[in-house]
Amino acid sequence: MESYINWMEKNPKWLKLVLCLWILDITWAVFRILKAVQNNNMVQLILGILWILAAGTIGWILDIIWIIVFDYPFWFK
Repeated sequence: MESYINWMEKNPKWLKLVLCLWILDITWAVFRILKAVQNNNMVQLILGILWILAAGTIGWILDIIWIIVFDYPFWFK
């Protein structure tokens, strides 16, 4: 779990952007869920699970914008 989180955070910006594209944004949803479990945060876990639904609609667009600007997906650090 921790290795996946570290891998996602340390990827180059171009790969993070590729992983944001429409259906691939599920990788960021898994990242959010694992990050919430790691932080033992129930609110973030629920939001991470709900993000799976948002990833296919508008979530991937938010992720692209956030990665371009902040080099991190749309989420809590």
